[in-house]
Amino acid sequence: MVENVIWPAYLDASLSRKEGRRVPRTVAVPEPTVDEIASAAGQVGYDVAIEREKTYPREYESRGRVLIQDADDDGKSDLLQAIAAYVSALRE
Repeated sequence: MVENVIWPAYLDASLSRKEGRRVPRTVAVPEPTVDEIASAAGQVGYDVAIEREKTYPREYESRGRVLIQDADDDGKSDLLQAIAAYVSALRE
């Protein structure tokens, strides 16, 4: 079983790549939450678990993380871009 970890910083438009953003700024969203990420991953069709007490190693405040089960189909980069697109659509 493959488990992918998605930190909100991966999708945060206000961060640089050096600070942890892993998607292009064109698909990134400002200040994504773990609830939005989990909802978007659920829309894509994955089983998710939220860990709210976790802190991304490059940040000081705890924003949590989302664990996605069995998402090894196309790679993590494609998964992150799909989730970012769904989070953006959820906000509209």
